[in-house]
Amino acid sequence: MKFLNKLLLLPATALLLSACGNSEEKTANSDTVGSYPVVKSETRDLTSLQDFPANIEGTVNAAVRAKVSGYITDVLVDEGEEVKRGQLLFKLETESLSQDAEAAQAGVNAAQVEVDKLRPLVEKNIISEVQLETAKAQLERAKSNYNSIAANISYANIKSPVNGRVGSINFRSGNLVSPNDPEPLTTVSQSEEVYAFFAMNEAEYYDFMERIEGETRKEKLDNIPAVNLILAGDRKYAYEGKIETINPQVNVQTGTVSFRATFPNPEGLLANGNTGRILVPRTYEDVLVIPSKSTYESQGRVYTFKLVKGDTVKNTLIQAGNKVNDLLIVNSGLEEGDEIVAEGVAKLRDAQRITPQHTQLDSVIGNTQAVFK
Repeated sequence: MKFLNKLLLLPATALLLSACGNSEEKTANSDTVGSYPVVKSETRDLTSLQDFPANIEGTVNAAVRAKVSGYITDVLVDEGEEVKRGQLLFKLETESLSQDAEAAQAGVNAAQVEVDKLRPLVEKNIISEVQLETAKAQLERAKSNYNSIAANISYANIKSPVNGRVGSINFRSGNLVSPNDPEPLTTVSQSEEVYAFFAMNEAEYYDFMERIEGETRKEKLDNIPAVNLILAGDRKYAYEGKIETINPQVNVQTGTVSFRATFPNPEGLLANGNTGRILVPRTYEDVLVIPSKSTYESQGRVYTFKLVKGDTVKNTLIQAGNKVNDLLIVNSGLEEGDEIVAEGVAKLRDAQRITPQHTQLDSVIGNTQAVFK
């Protein structure tokens, strides 16, 4: 009887042990929260492009102004037209000046007659030499007055001071203009080359200069890499430019340092007054990088999940540098070859176990071209 009872107990015991085993297996498996892609941190050379607003100007910008007051009678050029030095651009009304010139010429003639009349009398000692010299002085004053009026008549014909292209015409026929007008009649610009003016704040300037090779300021200027220009509509200008000057003084009102880059303009596409964005390259050599989406922020700090013990994640604080495209530069907190969770870090917690899917870095980030910063 006892033997029979033992036989009946065996199946029950087996079922109980089986149930316990399944329970332990489920408990162990419940620690694994899912499958996640894992990549290794790598060292690479990267290039980013810092983006600065820029104003375009011709290398020569000659403001054309009236030297005398008067009404414009003729505008002889149009905006954008190519002109030569000395070419007539505007004509002013000269009727009143012509009348003044006639009166001044009459004064010259009268003074000349007086000199001619007194000269023989002096020679015959009829009058003193002083009277003749006084008449000669009056003649010179009359001539000077006439020459001044004649010059003003000449100034009424306003000519281009340089070869170049006509800019905006601010006054038209019938407008009264004077030398004191705040705006010029127009501006003639030479644009075979153009200047692009932009500025950096003090921190950007110091960082920029520290990265350029050279012991002296001139050596650093010579070693600055070429820059690019982005025009309206995100159009990249076809020619590279060169930074040629850096203002050594900080603008006290804006806290910025001014730069000037020169660009060739063989097709005349760029004109005085254009705007754009200057792209200044910055190269990082042999820096440790991870995908930027492999990180998260908490209380102003940056973290990632490093893989330890083959399948366990460890919440890891890193010192993050600049972001370049989809890559984040890591200054400290990781070493080359450390494995980290590439995606889905927002779902993880410290010390959780995962099923790692070992993945190549490039397959996670795509193509790492130089990008705007």
